[in-house]
Amino acid sequence: MIARFAIPFFYIMTLVIGPLLLATLFHWLLPRRWWKKVTLVVTLVIWAVIAYGSLSGFEQLKVSQVEFVSADLPKAFDGYRIVQFTDAHVGTFAGARQWLLKRAIETINKQQADAIVFTGDLQNVWPDELEEQIPILRKLHAPDGVFSVLGNHDYAVYQNCDNDEKAHNCQLTQQAERRMGWTLLMNTHRIIRRDSDSIVIAGMENWGKAERMPRRGDVAKTLKGLSTTQPSAHAPFIVMLQHDPSAWHEKILPECQAQLTLSGHTHGGQFTLFGWSPAALTYSEWHDITYEGTRAINVSTGLGGLIPFRLGMPGEIEVITLRCKK
Repeated sequence: MIARFAIPFFYIMTLVIGPLLLATLFHWLLPRRWWKKVTLVVTLVIWAVIAYGSLSGFEQLKVSQVEFVSADLPKAFDGYRIVQFTDAHVGTFAGARQWLLKRAIETINKQQADAIVFTGDLQNVWPDELEEQIPILRKLHAPDGVFSVLGNHDYAVYQNCDNDEKAHNCQLTQQAERRMGWTLLMNTHRIIRRDSDSIVIAGMENWGKAERMPRRGDVAKTLKGLSTTQPSAHAPFIVMLQHDPSAWHEKILPECQAQLTLSGHTHGGQFTLFGWSPAALTYSEWHDITYEGTRAINVSTGLGGLIPFRLGMPGEIEVITLRCKK
């Protein structure tokens, strides 16, 4: 229900309710001859900001370069490149905005990475949003494959229907990703080999710290069959995909030795002012790469959003280069 009405709620609050509240505040705080003029100016500024963020701001796209250095990385994978994208919310790219999704997919392919990973939230609410976008998303290709995990929006938590229909819709979402040729990892992993060396791309189901989020991620199940307790020199190098960065401190760091975790979910708040984002109020890791000793999490600020608005936080595609520590 919240997701369904998020867009009209956003615009009503920012374009109507917000200015009315400010008018009331200025009426009480400012001299009579000033409060109407100040209210008019502030309202025009707000409307201009919303218009810019909904049009030009939402259309911006950047490619970020990230380097992760690890002593655990096998030498055969020095220079290995992974493109990460996340939070596509492709329902927002329907109709006249579809060219933005096409541009993003073309940009990802141009990076010529060894592997592509998607870290969740492919849809807004319903799996039928994916149908018209599947021919575009199917064009993603990389030598070692396209790997994905589910985000909170890819489950049925925002759907107003009974449990049987929700279960059916979850299956439709998963089937759509597989029809696109993606390897959907649901508490599973894959091994990528270079001669006698290998790395692991592991994918947890969503695990959010907030109880209203899906909490299906299982570290032990995801890494089943791997020797994750060996000495560092023989430990597998693991790239863990997990939609929600909350899981890094809560589950991944204490329960396994994954050297690099890739997440999304925060969207960077879709807004930043002088480097500050409202996402920082909820998440300790909400963008860029953060280290805990020799291990790290990279949180991408996402490609799209349920609400088509971005200000100072453009859509993002990240190219992650793995390097051996000298």
